[in-house]
Amino acid sequence: MKVEAVLVLDFGGQYCHLIGRRVREHHVYSEIVSYDITPEEITLWGKTLNVKGLILSGGPSSVYDENAPRFDSAILDLGIPTLGICYGHQLIAYVSKGVVKRGQRKEYGVTYVTIDKPVSVLEGLERRERVLMSHGDTVFSLPSEYEVLAHTENCPIAAFRHLNKPIYGLQWHPEVAHTEKGTLILTNFLSKVCGCQGDWTMENFVEKAVTEMRQTVGRHRSIVALSGGVDSSTTTMLAARAVGKRLTAVFVDHGFMREGEKDFVKNTFEASGIDLVLLDERKRFLEKLKGITDPEEKRKIIGEEFVRVFEEEARKVKAEYLVQGTIYPDRIESGIGRHTEKIKTHHNVAGLPTKMEFKGVVEPLRELYKDEVRMVAEALGLPGKIVWRQPFPGPGLAVRVIGEVTQERIEILRKAELIVEDEIEKTGTNESLWQYFAVLADMRTTGVKGDSRAYGYTVGIRAVESREAMTANYAKLTHELLEKISVRITNEIPEVTRVVYDITNKPPATIEWE
Repeated sequence: MKVEAVLVLDFGGQYCHLIGRRVREHHVYSEIVSYDITPEEITLWGKTLNVKGLILSGGPSSVYDENAPRFDSAILDLGIPTLGICYGHQLIAYVSKGVVKRGQRKEYGVTYVTIDKPVSVLEGLERRERVLMSHGDTVFSLPSEYEVLAHTENCPIAAFRHLNKPIYGLQWHPEVAHTEKGTLILTNFLSKVCGCQGDWTMENFVEKAVTEMRQTVGRHRSIVALSGGVDSSTTTMLAARAVGKRLTAVFVDHGFMREGEKDFVKNTFEASGIDLVLLDERKRFLEKLKGITDPEEKRKIIGEEFVRVFEEEARKVKAEYLVQGTIYPDRIESGIGRHTEKIKTHHNVAGLPTKMEFKGVVEPLRELYKDEVRMVAEALGLPGKIVWRQPFPGPGLAVRVIGEVTQERIEILRKAELIVEDEIEKTGTNESLWQYFAVLADMRTTGVKGDSRAYGYTVGIRAVESREAMTANYAKLTHELLEKISVRITNEIPEVTRVVYDITNKPPATIEWE
């Protein structure tokens, strides 16, 4: 049976992927697609998914911009329930021959909307609701086949619906927490308008992923890239369930791992019955990165070298497929779509070489966010020490050493990382954090140690709170905790003279520094 799904058309809005995430929280599968998807392409999606609805995201453009992104208006004739949000709301009005123009006053931030008709997607809302607006253009009129559902002081048409078709528009953002009843609005759209039953569960996902992997790999042997993180560990268990004894798990120590990572992987997976190979390739990777300072180049070199190591191992066991733990945010940040901006290359996505010996690369988690991967891990019975491990980049400490990677700088950072983890975990603060780690900056500063001048490295501390890593807020760690970390780092690592704390959210920053 095909799983229910909603396609989110991406017009470049900052909350586009948050929309997709909110849909999934209702146990409905979502997929982000390009804004210029055609009706024929939507029909093709229908061969693998039960497409129950479409959501048009917000975006930074004006409908009157020369190169403004537009969608094929024939989509509105497919009979699929459609919800336009912000720019998507304006576009539906525009292609329907309504009047859209610059508002007399722009609305940015929290405001109040008056609900004129609390029906359909607005059912259950009060007369006055607190919402988040972020727009310059405004819908001023609609053709007779539409009716107005809500307005604000500066926006005469803040919500509308088509009288005969399941087409809706909202000028505000129901996907953000600032909109107090945003969840109710999305629930109304998904359940009452689209008729979704909420059938997408992690148990269903496991069954689907295992079936797909068996169909792809067949009777061939495979190797799976196992780093010890939750993504690769979950992928390994899925692959083991799918292909059994025809799987070899390969752990590659590239020299940029956390302290004790090799032993952790060995102790965790050796008793699982999976064929496990542990490789020491530290000299090889360090030599490849000699003199390299650009983070994108680092990622690509590490990505290619990983594949070359896996190819060598695959020849030994006659494996034809490479299985890896790529997840949805990896693909998003690597620029997977035709109009998606590349934020940074992930070693296991855009960092892969164009020519490989493998017959194919299998990525069973490619559709999931990190918190969804954790749910799958629990469904597969993985231990809590794996399920709740904090994320760690595939290139490891190589992209936390800013600038050139040397053995000395890696060892300094590894010690600092261990101190950060130790002090944060002592307080139990880690339970509310998404990620916490150290970064070695590419600069030295003057300090004083033992009454003498010292000239040493700067270590940055990063700790963030997040749900799915698409957005993140810096953690408000106590000054007492930060001081303990700073004192330990500068006392225990002679080469470090200064410690700083990163207070930047994502966006505008990314979680990692490189």
